Amino acid sequence: MTTVKPDAAPTRRILVVGGYGAVGTVVTATLDQWFPGRVMPAGRDAARARRLGGVRVDVTDPDGMGRALDELGDVAAVVLCAEPPDGGAARACLERGVHLVDIGATSRLLDAVAGLHDVAVSSGATAVLSVGVAPGLTNLLARRAHEDVGGARQLDLTVMLGSGEHHGGDAVRWTVEHLADPATAPAQRTALPGYGTRTAHPFPFSDQHTLPRTLGVPAVTTRLCLDSRPLTAALFALRRTGLLRAARRPGVRRMLTGALSRVHLGGDGFALRADARRGDRRAAWALTGHGQSRATGLVAAYVVRELVTGVPPAGVHHIEQLPALAGLPEALAAEHGVVLHGPDSVAGPRVGG
Repeated sequence: MTTVKPDAAPTRRILVVGGYGAVGTVVTATLDQWFPGRVMPAGRDAARARRLGGVRVDVTDPDGMGRALDELGDVAAVVLCAEPPDGGAARACLERGVHLVDIGATSRLLDAVAGLHDVAVSSGATAVLSVGVAPGLTNLLARRAHEDVGGARQLDLTVMLGSGEHHGGDAVRWTVEHLADPATAPAQRTALPGYGTRTAHPFPFSDQHTLPRTLGVPAVTTRLCLDSRPLTAALFALRRTGLLRAARRPGVRRMLTGALSRVHLGGDGFALRADARRGDRRAAWALTGHGQSRATGLVAAYVVRELVTGVPPAGVHHIEQLPALAGLPEALAAEHGVVLHGPDSVAGPRVGG
């Protein structure tokens, strides 16, 4: 990871779209410590953004975003902490040679931005995708385990999230939508450092769609559990009944999102684990911490710092494709209380089936 020196501070601004949300406030505050006076929050709520010294930007209006970038004239990088409906906002940035960090987790939208690779190369801009906890830190752990076995044929990623944390509205909505997806693999019992053995259920994090392409692993499965065992059991029991399919309807989705936003059973701890297999060779890496939203914001801030102070390759890349970001787990462990568990300290591979 790049160490920021006084003469390495960007002379242009960093725009954090959704900069007053659960993740955006962490991104803005962290970057402001490194680059004081260069960080500007933005969002649809003009009054709120301006109170914080920012500007109005709506990710659903790519033309408006383009005009905002043109009017500001000195934006080096944009962080998308609000999920747009398509790749229009990303195109507005990349066409202007503005670096982009996208914390989105929807495969369809990540693919849309990935399709702008040639646009980014032409303008000399870099976009980094799969930024956050899952995807994000899971991708970096997956790459380590993959390399440890000399090229995995199977990757299993397990994510445990703290159900007591107050998550942002976008994160809760995204989770509700995907709880409606049918299971594509069996549940699995996995040992998570500090949390014992947990039953994790198949859940369509974007990693399982992107890692086969970025790492060349034929089979990738992602699974989810919550730190509250009863809440995990209840949610996935509902999925098995098919009742959660109604969450695809906007009205039902809003109701379930509101209900889950008010439920705070459990704590704010999270745990990640990546298991790689190649024949008889197995390797596992894990990471634990507190505050998923905070961790997502920190990951995004570190990625931005690398873009504006380093020499990133132009184009669109997922986080695990950039060697300069490989040491991010260690950086978070050294400065922000995250604990990285290497192969020697992760108990066993998977437990049962």
